[in-house]
Amino acid sequence: MAKKKIISLEGAVKTDAGLTYKGVIMDPIDDKCEGCERVAEVEGGKYCPTYAQPTTKWAKGICNFATHARAGVDKGGKVKVNPLKASKRAARGR
Repeated sequence: MAKKKIISLEGAVKTDAGLTYKGVIMDPIDDKCEGCERVAEVEGGKYCPTYAQPTTKWAKGICNFATHARAGVDKGGKVKVNPLKASKRAARGR
């Protein structure tokens, strides 16, 4: 399996409003983003090149871009199952 290309923030400019990349103001990463392969360091700060406001990605649970965490298990320790897929599996006899 080939290793994926790591995205960089080449051409980003540090301004008074924050880090600007292609016209978008990037927010620094959240504490939960530590350990993710996507994090890029620019001028002493760590930023996510995939999503401009990483804190909002973690607001409702796990970030779907996170390479270091999985969203498979809920608080009770049970695996989350899509109800539509579960009903189709039951209909097929699995």
